[in-house]
Amino acid sequence: VRLHSHDVRYGSGSGQQSVTGVSAADDGNSYWRVRGRTAAVCERGTPVRCGQAIRLTHLGTGRNLHSHRFASPLSGNQEVSAFGEAGEGDYLDDWTVVCSGTYWWRDGEVRFQHASTDVFLSVTGEQYGRPIHGQKEVHGMAASSQNNYWKVMEGIFMQPSEVFKAEQYHAEL
Repeated sequence: VRLHSHDVRYGSGSGQQSVTGVSAADDGNSYWRVRGRTAAVCERGTPVRCGQAIRLTHLGTGRNLHSHRFASPLSGNQEVSAFGEAGEGDYLDDWTVVCSGTYWWRDGEVRFQHASTDVFLSVTGEQYGRPIHGQKEVHGMAASSQNNYWKVMEGIFMQPSEVFKAEQYHAEL
C-alpha cells in the first residue's frame, strides 16, 4: 500500500486533508518529499539518520503529514492528516524515522513514529466508501506491528553529500 493524499477533507474529526493508502503503482498523489523537522534546515543529499525527526510533504498539495489527538474516522485510532500550506505547518508535522543501523537506506523498511504523540504511522484493512472508495485508512497506532512498516518504492535518489562520504570513508591514524 502506498501513502496517498489529495485535496479531499475528512468529514469528521479535524476536517483536514485526508491521508489514505492506495494499491495503484502509478498514482501521482502518492509522492512525498522528505524534509527536515519543523524549523530545521535539511540540506539536499544529506542522509537521514535512524532516530532523526523529519517532515513528509505531499508534492501535490504542499501539505505535511500530520497527526494529533483526533480519532480516525474508521478504526477509531489516531487520525493522520495533511496540514499546512506550501510545506509550512507546525510541530505536529514531525515524525521520527525508526530503523536499524545508522541511516535510512533507500531499500530498507522503516517506521515513522509521531514525535509528539508517539503513535506509529500505520495502515490496516479499513476501507473508505465515497468519495474515496477502496482507499485504506492510514492512522496512528500506539504499538509497533507489521502494519506500520514503510518502504520507498520510487522517487528521486540524491547522491550522498561530500561530507557524508568523508564521514564514511575517512580514517585517522
